[in-house]
Amino acid sequence: MTESFSSRLNVAMAFRNVKQIDFVHAAEKFNIKLGKSHMSQYVSGKTVPRADIAHFLAAFLQVNEDWLMGKDVPMEQNAVILPAIESDETQPDSNSASAQSTEGKTMRTFTKSHKLDNVLYDVRGPVADEAARMEAAGTHILKLNIGNPAPFGFRTPDEVVYDMAQQLPETEGYSPSKGLFSARKAIMQYAQLKNIPNVSIDDIFTGNGVSELINLSLSALLDNGDEVLVPSPDYPLWTACVNLAGGTAVHYICDEESEWYPDIDDIRSKITDKTKAIVIINPNNPTGALYPKELLQQIVDIAREHQLIIFSDEIYDRLVMDGLEHISIASLAPDLFCVTFSGLSKSHMIAGYRIGWMILSGNKRIAKDYIEGLNMLANMRMCSNVPAQSVVQTALGGHQSVKDYIKPGGRVYEQRELVYQMLNEIPGVTAVKPKAAFYIFPKLDVKKFNIHSDEQFALDLLHDKHILISHGGAFNWQNPDHFRVVYLPRITMLKETISEIADFLSTYHQA
Repeated sequence: MTESFSSRLNVAMAFRNVKQIDFVHAAEKFNIKLGKSHMSQYVSGKTVPRADIAHFLAAFLQVNEDWLMGKDVPMEQNAVILPAIESDETQPDSNSASAQSTEGKTMRTFTKSHKLDNVLYDVRGPVADEAARMEAAGTHILKLNIGNPAPFGFRTPDEVVYDMAQQLPETEGYSPSKGLFSARKAIMQYAQLKNIPNVSIDDIFTGNGVSELINLSLSALLDNGDEVLVPSPDYPLWTACVNLAGGTAVHYICDEESEWYPDIDDIRSKITDKTKAIVIINPNNPTGALYPKELLQQIVDIAREHQLIIFSDEIYDRLVMDGLEHISIASLAPDLFCVTFSGLSKSHMIAGYRIGWMILSGNKRIAKDYIEGLNMLANMRMCSNVPAQSVVQTALGGHQSVKDYIKPGGRVYEQRELVYQMLNEIPGVTAVKPKAAFYIFPKLDVKKFNIHSDEQFALDLLHDKHILISHGGAFNWQNPDHFRVVYLPRITMLKETISEIADFLSTYHQA
Protein backbone atom coordinates (compact mmCIF):
# COMPACT_ATOMS: atom_id res chain seq x y z
CA MET A 1 0.00 0.00 0.00
CA THR A 2 2.82 2.43 0.89
CA GLU A 3 4.57 2.03 -2.47
CA SER A 4 1.28 2.21 -4.33
CA PHE A 5 0.21 5.39 -2.53
CA SER A 6 3.61 7.01 -3.07
CA SER A 7 3.66 6.18 -6.77
CA ARG A 8 0.08 7.43 -7.24
CA LEU A 9 0.91 10.65 -5.37
CA ASN A 10 3.93 11.29 -7.57
CA VAL A 11 1.93 10.59 -10.74
CA ALA A 12 -0.79 13.03 -9.70
CA MET A 13 1.73 15.69 -8.69
CA ALA A 14 3.44 15.45 -12.08
CA PHE A 15 0.08 15.50 -13.87
CA ARG A 16 -1.04 18.64 -12.02
CA ASN A 17 2.45 20.20 -12.01
CA VAL A 18 2.36 20.51 -8.21
CA LYS A 19 5.33 20.71 -5.82
CA GLN A 20 5.49 19.53 -2.23
CA ILE A 21 5.55 23.07 -0.87
CA ASP A 22 2.27 23.82 -2.69
CA PHE A 23 0.47 21.33 -0.43
CA VAL A 24 1.96 22.97 2.67
CA HIS A 25 0.85 26.45 1.62
CA ALA A 26 -2.65 25.22 0.73
CA ALA A 27 -2.98 23.37 4.03
CA GLU A 28 -2.23 26.57 5.94
CA LYS A 29 -5.25 28.26 4.33
CA PHE A 30 -7.52 25.44 5.54
CA ASN A 31 -5.93 25.31 9.01
CA ILE A 32 -4.65 21.81 8.31
CA LYS A 33 -1.41 20.82 10.03
CA LEU A 34 0.81 19.58 7.22
CA GLY A 35 4.54 20.20 7.34
CA LYS A 36 7.31 19.88 4.79
CA SER A 37 8.66 16.83 6.60
CA HIS A 38 5.25 15.13 6.32
CA MET A 39 5.09 15.73 2.57
CA SER A 40 8.62 14.48 2.11
CA GLN A 41 7.68 11.23 3.86
CA TYR A 42 4.53 10.80 1.75
CA VAL A 43 6.35 11.43 -1.54
CA SER A 44 9.25 9.12 -0.67
CA GLY A 45 6.91 6.32 0.40
CA LYS A 46 8.05 6.26 4.01
CA THR A 47 4.61 7.08 5.37
CA VAL A 48 0.95 6.76 4.40
CA PRO A 49 -1.17 9.72 5.58
CA ARG A 50 -4.07 9.58 7.99
CA ALA A 51 -7.54 9.52 6.44
CA ASP A 52 -8.15 13.26 6.88
CA ILE A 53 -4.80 14.17 5.31
CA ALA A 54 -5.36 11.72 2.44
CA HIS A 55 -8.72 13.39 1.79
CA PHE A 56 -7.05 16.80 1.65
CA LEU A 57 -4.29 15.59 -0.68
CA ALA A 58 -6.81 14.04 -3.04
CA ALA A 59 -8.95 17.19 -2.99
CA PHE A 60 -5.99 19.45 -3.67
CA LEU A 61 -4.94 17.25 -6.61
CA GLN A 62 -8.57 16.87 -7.75
CA VAL A 63 -8.32 13.09 -7.97
CA ASN A 64 -10.37 10.19 -6.66
CA GLU A 65 -9.35 9.52 -3.06
CA ASP A 66 -9.60 5.73 -3.46
CA TRP A 67 -7.40 5.93 -6.56
CA LEU A 68 -4.80 7.92 -4.63
CA MET A 69 -4.77 5.28 -1.89
CA GLY A 70 -3.99 2.57 -4.43
CA LYS A 71 -7.36 1.14 -5.39
CA ASP A 72 -8.20 0.12 -8.95
CA VAL A 73 -10.52 2.98 -9.90
CA PRO A 74 -10.18 5.80 -12.48
CA MET A 75 -8.02 8.69 -11.31
CA GLU A 76 -10.48 11.52 -11.95
CA GLN A 77 -13.79 9.72 -11.51
CA ASN A 78 -15.72 11.23 -8.58
CA ALA A 79 -12.70 13.38 -7.81
CA VAL A 80 -12.69 15.23 -4.51
CA ILE A 81 -12.72 19.02 -4.84
CA LEU A 82 -11.60 21.51 -2.22
CA PRO A 83 -14.19 24.12 -1.24
CA ALA A 84 -13.52 27.60 -2.53
CA ILE A 85 -11.58 29.76 -0.13
CA GLU A 86 -10.47 33.31 -0.53
CA SER A 87 -7.05 34.27 0.74
CA ASP A 88 -6.47 36.90 3.38
CA GLU A 89 -5.16 39.14 0.62
CA THR A 90 -8.56 39.25 -1.13
CA GLN A 91 -10.81 38.95 1.92
CA PRO A 92 -9.57 40.95 4.90
CA ASP A 93 -11.38 40.71 8.22
CA SER A 94 -14.25 43.18 7.99
CA ASN A 95 -14.37 43.41 11.79
CA SER A 96 -10.77 44.57 12.03
CA ALA A 97 -10.05 48.25 11.69
CA SER A 98 -6.43 47.41 10.92
CA ALA A 99 -7.33 45.13 8.03
CA GLN A 100 -7.72 48.04 5.62
CA SER A 101 -5.81 51.21 4.98
CA THR A 102 -7.48 54.61 5.19
CA GLU A 103 -8.03 54.48 1.43
CA GLY A 104 -9.96 51.22 1.77
CA LYS A 105 -7.26 49.17 0.06
CA THR A 106 -6.49 45.62 1.10
CA MET A 107 -3.68 45.42 3.62
CA ARG A 108 -0.46 43.88 2.35
CA THR A 109 0.54 40.62 4.05
CA PHE A 110 4.01 39.14 4.38
CA THR A 111 5.07 35.53 3.96
CA LYS A 112 8.32 33.80 4.76
CA SER A 113 11.05 33.66 2.14
CA HIS A 114 10.97 30.84 -0.40
CA LYS A 115 14.60 30.27 0.57
CA LEU A 116 13.11 28.46 3.57
CA ASP A 117 11.04 26.05 1.47
CA ASN A 118 13.63 23.28 1.78
CA VAL A 119 14.86 24.16 5.26
CA LEU A 120 13.85 21.81 8.08
CA TYR A 121 14.83 21.78 11.74
CA ASP A 122 12.45 19.28 13.28
CA VAL A 123 14.46 18.81 16.49
CA ARG A 124 12.43 21.86 17.46
CA GLY A 125 9.60 21.14 15.04
CA PRO A 126 5.97 19.96 15.25
CA VAL A 127 6.52 17.51 18.12
CA ALA A 128 8.27 20.15 20.22
CA ASP A 129 5.50 22.61 19.31
CA GLU A 130 2.91 20.16 20.62
CA ALA A 131 4.92 19.74 23.82
CA ALA A 132 4.94 23.52 24.25
CA ARG A 133 1.16 23.61 23.79
CA MET A 134 0.72 20.90 26.42
CA GLU A 135 3.02 22.75 28.83
CA ALA A 136 1.02 25.93 28.35
CA ALA A 137 -2.07 23.94 29.34
CA GLY A 138 -0.38 22.86 32.58
CA THR A 139 1.13 19.47 31.66
CA HIS A 140 4.65 18.73 32.90
CA ILE A 141 6.86 17.47 30.05
CA LEU A 142 10.18 15.66 30.49
CA LYS A 143 12.34 16.99 27.66
CA LEU A 144 14.79 14.48 26.25
CA ASN A 145 14.93 16.16 22.84
CA ILE A 146 17.65 18.79 23.32
CA GLY A 147 21.21 18.43 24.64
CA ASN A 148 20.81 21.18 27.21
CA PRO A 149 22.74 20.26 30.39
CA ALA A 150 21.60 23.02 32.77
CA PRO A 151 17.99 21.84 33.41
CA PHE A 152 19.37 18.48 34.59
CA GLY A 153 21.63 19.90 37.28
CA PHE A 154 24.92 20.22 35.39
CA ARG A 155 26.61 23.39 36.57
CA THR A 156 29.20 25.66 35.00
CA PRO A 157 32.60 25.31 36.73
CA ASP A 158 32.86 27.88 39.54
CA GLU A 159 36.13 29.26 38.18
CA VAL A 160 34.49 30.06 34.84
CA VAL A 161 31.60 31.90 36.48
CA TYR A 162 33.99 33.81 38.77
CA ASP A 163 36.26 34.88 35.91
CA MET A 164 33.34 36.10 33.82
CA ALA A 165 32.03 38.16 36.73
CA GLN A 166 35.45 39.72 37.25
CA GLN A 167 35.80 40.64 33.57
CA LEU A 168 32.29 41.96 32.89
CA PRO A 169 33.28 45.65 33.19
CA GLU A 170 35.94 45.09 30.50
CA THR A 171 33.61 43.26 28.09
CA GLU A 172 30.90 45.86 27.56
CA GLY A 173 32.15 46.93 24.14
CA TYR A 174 32.72 45.15 20.84
CA SER A 175 35.69 42.87 20.40
CA PRO A 176 37.53 42.39 17.10
CA SER A 177 35.20 40.56 14.71
CA LYS A 178 37.11 37.28 15.02
CA GLY A 179 37.23 37.51 18.81
CA LEU A 180 39.35 38.55 21.76
CA PHE A 181 43.08 37.94 21.47
CA SER A 182 43.12 35.95 24.72
CA ALA A 183 40.33 33.66 23.55
CA ARG A 184 41.82 33.04 20.12
CA LYS A 185 45.28 32.46 21.60
CA ALA A 186 43.87 29.78 23.91
CA ILE A 187 41.98 28.16 21.02
CA MET A 188 45.13 28.22 18.86
CA GLN A 189 47.05 26.45 21.62
CA TYR A 190 44.24 23.92 21.95
CA ALA A 191 44.51 23.29 18.20
CA GLN A 192 48.22 22.61 18.67
CA LEU A 193 47.41 20.02 21.34
CA LYS A 194 45.05 18.39 18.82
CA ASN A 195 47.87 18.36 16.23
CA ILE A 196 45.92 20.54 13.82
CA PRO A 197 48.55 21.91 11.42
CA ASN A 198 49.31 25.38 10.12
CA VAL A 199 47.09 27.38 12.47
CA SER A 200 47.81 30.98 13.44
CA ILE A 201 45.76 33.28 15.62
CA ASP A 202 44.26 34.84 12.48
CA ASP A 203 42.80 31.44 11.55
CA ILE A 204 40.49 31.41 14.60
CA PHE A 205 36.93 32.77 14.49
CA THR A 206 34.77 32.89 17.61
CA GLY A 207 31.00 32.70 17.28
CA ASN A 208 27.74 32.73 19.19
CA GLY A 209 27.94 28.97 19.46
CA VAL A 210 29.03 26.64 16.68
CA SER A 211 25.58 27.03 15.10
CA GLU A 212 26.27 30.60 13.98
CA LEU A 213 29.60 29.59 12.48
CA ILE A 214 28.13 26.66 10.54
CA ASN A 215 25.69 29.06 8.91
CA LEU A 216 28.42 31.63 8.27
CA SER A 217 30.88 29.12 6.79
CA LEU A 218 28.36 27.65 4.34
CA SER A 219 26.91 31.02 3.34
CA ALA A 220 30.39 32.20 2.39
CA LEU A 221 31.07 29.10 0.27
CA LEU A 222 28.02 27.92 -1.62
CA ASP A 223 26.44 29.01 -4.87
CA ASN A 224 23.08 27.74 -6.06
CA GLY A 225 23.35 24.07 -6.99
CA ASP A 226 26.62 23.35 -5.17
CA GLU A 227 26.55 20.04 -3.32
CA VAL A 228 27.81 19.21 0.16
CA LEU A 229 28.10 15.66 1.50
CA VAL A 230 26.35 15.47 4.87
CA PRO A 231 25.97 12.37 7.07
CA SER A 232 22.67 10.61 7.62
CA PRO A 233 21.73 10.72 10.42
CA ASP A 234 23.08 14.22 10.96
CA TYR A 235 22.79 17.18 13.26
CA PRO A 236 20.04 18.80 11.16
CA LEU A 237 21.47 22.31 11.27
CA TRP A 238 24.06 21.20 8.70
CA THR A 239 21.44 20.16 6.15
CA ALA A 240 19.34 23.24 6.90
CA CYS A 241 22.25 25.65 6.44
CA VAL A 242 23.40 24.00 3.21
CA ASN A 243 19.91 24.42 1.78
CA LEU A 244 19.52 27.95 3.12
CA ALA A 245 22.78 28.95 1.42
CA GLY A 246 21.42 27.72 -1.92
CA GLY A 247 23.29 24.43 -1.95
CA THR A 248 22.09 20.85 -1.96
CA ALA A 249 22.75 18.54 0.97
CA VAL A 250 23.59 15.07 -0.35
CA HIS A 251 23.35 12.55 2.46
CA TYR A 252 25.79 9.68 2.84
CA ILE A 253 24.85 6.76 5.07
CA CYS A 254 26.31 6.05 8.48
CA ASP A 255 26.03 2.29 9.01
CA GLU A 256 24.36 1.14 12.21
CA GLU A 257 25.75 -2.37 11.71
CA SER A 258 29.28 -0.92 11.77
CA GLU A 259 29.15 1.20 14.94
CA TRP A 260 27.40 3.99 12.99
CA TYR A 261 30.59 4.66 10.99
CA PRO A 262 30.28 6.47 7.64
CA ASP A 263 29.89 4.11 4.68
CA ILE A 264 32.96 4.88 2.57
CA ASP A 265 31.54 3.28 -0.58
CA ASP A 266 28.35 5.30 -0.21
CA ILE A 267 30.38 8.50 0.14
CA ARG A 268 32.23 7.72 -3.08
CA SER A 269 28.99 6.99 -4.92
CA LYS A 270 27.50 10.38 -3.96
CA ILE A 271 30.33 12.58 -5.29
CA THR A 272 29.66 14.57 -8.47
CA ASP A 273 31.35 17.45 -10.25
CA LYS A 274 29.14 19.75 -8.13
CA THR A 275 30.45 18.45 -4.79
CA LYS A 276 32.41 21.13 -2.93
CA ALA A 277 32.77 19.79 0.58
CA ILE A 278 32.18 16.94 2.99
CA VAL A 279 30.85 17.28 6.54
CA ILE A 280 31.77 14.90 9.33
CA ILE A 281 30.32 15.05 12.84
CA ASN A 282 32.80 13.40 15.18
CA PRO A 283 31.94 12.58 17.93
CA ASN A 284 28.57 12.10 16.34
CA ASN A 285 25.23 13.60 17.17
CA PRO A 286 22.76 11.80 17.26
CA THR A 287 24.50 8.40 17.48
CA GLY A 288 27.35 9.00 19.94
CA ALA A 289 29.79 7.30 17.55
CA LEU A 290 33.52 8.05 17.67
CA TYR A 291 35.50 7.56 14.47
CA PRO A 292 38.84 5.71 14.52
CA LYS A 293 41.95 7.04 12.80
CA GLU A 294 41.77 4.49 9.98
CA LEU A 295 38.28 5.62 9.00
CA LEU A 296 39.21 9.30 9.18
CA GLN A 297 42.18 8.61 6.93
CA GLN A 298 39.89 7.05 4.32
CA ILE A 299 37.72 10.18 4.35
CA VAL A 300 40.82 12.35 3.98
CA ASP A 301 41.91 10.25 1.00
CA ILE A 302 38.54 10.78 -0.68
CA ALA A 303 38.65 14.52 0.01
CA ARG A 304 42.16 14.68 -1.42
CA GLU A 305 41.20 12.71 -4.54
CA HIS A 306 38.19 14.94 -5.27
CA GLN A 307 39.63 18.22 -3.92
CA LEU A 308 36.96 18.75 -1.28
CA ILE A 309 36.88 21.04 1.74
CA ILE A 310 36.49 19.13 5.01
CA PHE A 311 34.08 20.59 7.58
CA SER A 312 34.48 18.78 10.90
CA ASP A 313 31.99 19.34 13.73
CA GLU A 314 33.85 18.36 16.92
CA ILE A 315 31.78 20.05 19.63
CA TYR A 316 31.77 16.82 21.71
CA ASP A 317 35.50 16.12 21.43
CA ARG A 318 36.01 16.40 25.21
CA LEU A 319 33.10 14.07 26.03
CA VAL A 320 34.76 10.80 24.97
CA MET A 321 34.43 7.75 27.25
CA ASP A 322 35.98 4.31 27.77
CA GLY A 323 39.55 5.59 27.61
CA LEU A 324 39.26 6.30 23.89
CA GLU A 325 40.91 9.25 22.17
CA HIS A 326 39.33 11.76 19.83
CA ILE A 327 41.36 12.51 16.71
CA SER A 328 40.77 15.70 14.74
CA ILE A 329 40.54 14.85 11.06
CA ALA A 330 42.41 18.07 10.25
CA SER A 331 45.49 16.58 11.92
CA LEU A 332 45.57 13.98 9.13
CA ALA A 333 45.13 16.48 6.29
CA PRO A 334 47.91 19.12 6.30
CA ASP A 335 47.67 19.48 2.51
CA LEU A 336 43.88 19.99 2.42
CA PHE A 337 41.77 22.93 3.53
CA CYS A 338 39.86 22.06 6.69
CA VAL A 339 37.45 23.93 8.93
CA THR A 340 37.13 22.50 12.45
CA PHE A 341 34.29 23.52 14.79
CA SER A 342 34.17 23.25 18.58
CA GLY A 343 33.16 25.23 21.66
CA LEU A 344 32.35 25.18 25.36
CA SER A 345 28.57 24.57 25.31
CA LYS A 346 28.79 20.84 26.03
CA SER A 347 32.19 20.29 27.65
CA HIS A 348 31.67 23.08 30.19
CA MET A 349 27.87 22.82 30.43
CA ILE A 350 27.36 26.45 29.36
CA ALA A 351 25.08 26.08 26.34
CA GLY A 352 23.38 29.37 27.18
CA TYR A 353 26.62 31.38 27.11
CA ARG A 354 26.84 30.81 23.33
CA ILE A 355 30.56 30.50 22.72
CA GLY A 356 31.99 28.41 19.91
CA TRP A 357 34.80 28.66 17.41
CA MET A 358 36.05 27.49 14.05
CA ILE A 359 39.66 26.83 13.09
CA LEU A 360 40.98 27.15 9.54
CA SER A 361 43.89 24.83 8.85
CA GLY A 362 45.94 23.10 6.20
CA ASN A 363 46.29 24.50 2.70
CA LYS A 364 44.75 27.96 3.08
CA ARG A 365 46.31 29.18 -0.16
CA ILE A 366 43.64 27.37 -2.20
CA ALA A 367 40.88 29.02 -0.14
CA LYS A 368 42.11 32.61 -0.15
CA ASP A 369 38.99 34.03 -1.77
CA TYR A 370 36.70 31.93 0.44
CA ILE A 371 38.51 33.20 3.55
CA GLU A 372 37.88 36.76 2.38
CA GLY A 373 34.19 35.86 2.31
CA LEU A 374 34.40 34.49 5.86
CA ASN A 375 36.04 37.71 7.02
CA MET A 376 33.34 39.77 5.32
CA LEU A 377 30.50 37.89 7.03
CA ALA A 378 32.31 37.92 10.38
CA ASN A 379 32.70 41.69 10.12
CA MET A 380 29.03 42.13 9.23
CA ARG A 381 27.88 40.54 12.50
CA MET A 382 30.39 42.73 14.43
CA CYS A 383 31.55 40.10 16.94
CA SER A 384 30.38 37.23 19.10
CA ASN A 385 29.33 37.45 22.75
CA VAL A 386 32.27 39.20 24.42
CA PRO A 387 31.61 38.16 28.07
CA ALA A 388 31.51 34.53 26.91
CA GLN A 389 34.74 34.99 24.94
CA SER A 390 36.40 36.26 28.10
CA VAL A 391 36.22 32.84 29.80
CA VAL A 392 37.66 30.74 26.96
CA GLN A 393 41.20 31.02 28.28
CA THR A 394 40.12 29.96 31.77
CA ALA A 395 37.92 27.14 30.47
CA LEU A 396 40.57 25.57 28.24
CA GLY A 397 43.34 25.85 30.84
CA GLY A 398 43.80 23.91 34.06
CA HIS A 399 41.56 21.13 35.35
CA GLN A 400 38.87 19.98 32.93
CA SER A 401 35.88 19.23 35.15
CA VAL A 402 34.14 17.34 32.33
CA LYS A 403 36.60 14.48 32.88
CA ASP A 404 34.90 13.76 36.20
CA TYR A 405 31.61 13.18 34.37
CA ILE A 406 32.88 10.74 31.74
CA LYS A 407 34.89 8.27 33.82
CA PRO A 408 33.38 5.24 35.62
CA GLY A 409 31.32 6.60 38.50
CA GLY A 410 30.79 9.93 36.75
CA ARG A 411 27.28 11.11 35.88
CA VAL A 412 27.47 11.00 32.10
CA TYR A 413 29.26 7.64 32.10
CA GLU A 414 26.83 5.95 34.49
CA GLN A 415 23.79 7.42 32.75
CA ARG A 416 25.13 6.14 29.43
CA GLU A 417 25.53 2.66 30.93
CA LEU A 418 21.99 2.65 32.31
CA VAL A 419 20.19 3.94 29.22
CA TYR A 420 22.05 1.55 26.94
CA GLN A 421 21.20 -1.46 29.11
CA MET A 422 17.56 -0.56 29.70
CA LEU A 423 16.77 0.30 26.09
CA ASN A 424 18.20 -2.98 24.84
CA GLU A 425 16.06 -4.86 27.37
CA ILE A 426 12.85 -3.51 25.78
CA PRO A 427 11.37 -6.04 23.30
CA GLY A 428 11.51 -4.55 19.82
CA VAL A 429 14.26 -2.02 20.64
CA THR A 430 17.98 -2.26 19.92
CA ALA A 431 20.72 0.33 20.36
CA VAL A 432 24.40 0.69 19.56
CA LYS A 433 26.40 1.77 22.60
CA PRO A 434 27.53 5.40 22.26
CA LYS A 435 31.19 6.14 22.90
CA ALA A 436 30.90 9.91 23.30
CA ALA A 437 28.54 12.87 23.80
CA PHE A 438 25.24 12.28 25.67
CA TYR A 439 22.90 10.84 23.04
CA ILE A 440 21.75 7.38 22.03
CA PHE A 441 19.89 6.56 18.79
CA PRO A 442 17.87 3.36 19.33
CA LYS A 443 16.13 1.39 16.61
CA LEU A 444 12.48 0.33 16.70
CA ASP A 445 11.09 -2.86 15.18
CA VAL A 446 8.64 -1.22 12.79
CA LYS A 447 6.84 -4.49 12.07
CA LYS A 448 6.29 -5.27 15.73
CA PHE A 449 4.94 -1.79 16.45
CA ASN A 450 3.38 -1.19 12.99
CA ILE A 451 5.27 2.09 12.74
CA HIS A 452 4.88 3.97 9.48
CA SER A 453 5.64 7.45 10.87
CA ASP A 454 8.38 8.06 13.43
CA GLU A 455 7.00 11.54 14.04
CA GLN A 456 3.63 10.04 14.94
CA PHE A 457 5.43 7.65 17.30
CA ALA A 458 7.04 10.63 19.04
CA LEU A 459 3.67 12.39 19.28
CA ASP A 460 1.97 9.29 20.67
CA LEU A 461 4.68 8.88 23.33
CA LEU A 462 4.37 12.56 24.20
CA HIS A 463 0.59 12.38 24.60
CA ASP A 464 0.64 9.13 26.57
CA LYS A 465 3.70 9.51 28.82
CA HIS A 466 4.51 13.23 28.58
CA ILE A 467 8.03 12.40 27.42
CA LEU A 468 9.51 14.48 24.59
CA ILE A 469 12.03 12.73 22.33
CA SER A 470 13.23 13.52 18.80
CA HIS A 471 12.17 11.18 16.00
CA GLY A 472 14.80 9.86 13.61
CA GLY A 473 13.47 11.81 10.65
CA ALA A 474 14.45 15.03 12.42
CA PHE A 475 18.07 13.97 11.82
CA ASN A 476 17.54 13.30 8.11
CA TRP A 477 17.34 9.55 8.67
CA GLN A 478 15.21 8.12 5.87
CA ASN A 479 13.47 5.22 7.62
CA PRO A 480 10.78 5.67 10.32
CA ASP A 481 12.55 3.36 12.75
CA HIS A 482 14.75 5.44 15.07
CA PHE A 483 14.54 8.06 17.77
CA ARG A 484 17.09 9.97 19.83
CA VAL A 485 17.24 10.03 23.62
CA VAL A 486 19.26 12.61 25.54
CA TYR A 487 20.59 10.81 28.62
CA LEU A 488 21.28 13.88 30.75
CA PRO A 489 18.70 13.25 33.55
CA ARG A 490 20.02 11.82 36.80
CA ILE A 491 19.99 8.04 37.23
CA THR A 492 16.73 7.89 39.20
CA MET A 493 14.80 10.02 36.72
CA LEU A 494 16.39 8.29 33.75
CA LYS A 495 15.46 4.86 35.11
CA GLU A 496 11.85 5.96 35.60
CA THR A 497 11.74 7.50 32.13
CA ILE A 498 13.04 4.46 30.26
CA SER A 499 10.65 2.29 32.28
CA GLU A 500 7.82 4.53 31.10
CA ILE A 501 8.96 4.16 27.49
CA ALA A 502 9.08 0.38 27.96
CA ASP A 503 5.56 0.42 29.39
CA PHE A 504 4.34 2.51 26.46
CA LEU A 505 5.90 0.15 23.91
CA SER A 506 4.52 -2.95 25.64
CA THR A 507 1.11 -2.22 24.10
CA TYR A 508 1.96 0.18 21.29
CA HIS A 509 0.67 -0.54 17.80
CA GLN A 510 0.57 2.51 15.56
CA ALA A 511 -2.82 3.17 14.03
